Amino acid sequence: MTATVAVIVPAAGRDDHLRRLLDGLAAQSRPADDVVVADMGDATAVLHAAPLTVRRLGVSVTDARLPLATARNGAAATADAEVLVFLDLDCIPHRDLVADYADAVPAAAPALTCGRVRYLRRGWDVARPLDGQSDPHPARPLVDVATVDRDRPDLFWSLNFATDVATWRRLGGFDEGYAGYGAEDTDLGRRAQAANMPVVWLPGALAYHQWHPPTRLDPTRTPELVANARRFRERWGSWPMTGWLAELAAAGAVRFDPEHDILEETA
Repeated sequence: MTATVAVIVPAAGRDDHLRRLLDGLAAQSRPADDVVVADMGDATAVLHAAPLTVRRLGVSVTDARLPLATARNGAAATADAEVLVFLDLDCIPHRDLVADYADAVPAAAPALTCGRVRYLRRGWDVARPLDGQSDPHPARPLVDVATVDRDRPDLFWSLNFATDVATWRRLGGFDEGYAGYGAEDTDLGRRAQAANMPVVWLPGALAYHQWHPPTRLDPTRTPELVANARRFRERWGSWPMTGWLAELAAAGAVRFDPEHDILEETA
């Protein structure tokens, strides 16, 4: 008998993305035992119309920064399952995602287990096969069998991952000191490595990322990216998401000089 599975989704707006994610969960070859949406906006209408049973956890938002770490932690605390699957709002799960995680996570534990992600191109059509309209992320491993990775915790991402409840509790979830967008997942990957828990890359558990303009380039997110990067730097002695920070520096949004340990907003 496979393990019970809860799927946790942090949501804030983007109702069309959420509808397609829930449609994907309703079409699973092995249904989830529990689905929890950590709602940082007002997704009530979408959840009432969902083609499967969904529990809503309302999450208070006090400023412009979405409390992503708090939302995921709160939903995980309410989940009733042995395996916790975390999917971002802009994902569409392949029909075997839940089944793949139900088998793979207990075998990999204690670990953070990451499924595949393919990025849908701008202008994609939900009525056409998604594989032909999407591409893998160039910086993430493509594997044929489950592969243990103890040396690259910074590749871990919260977009599509799972772990068992015991591992989650040992790690203490995401650090809620990261407010808003960025670095909270890299921090979790580092803490897992420090606890001798690897990242395990799977050939399955596929999710399709729905196209949208990159959040990191939204000027309203720059202050939280800077603050979270600094928090990470103070804890771990290195900068996270250096590609993003370099991109922001090239756009003139920040001054980033890792050689001299400088990161600051330009405005």
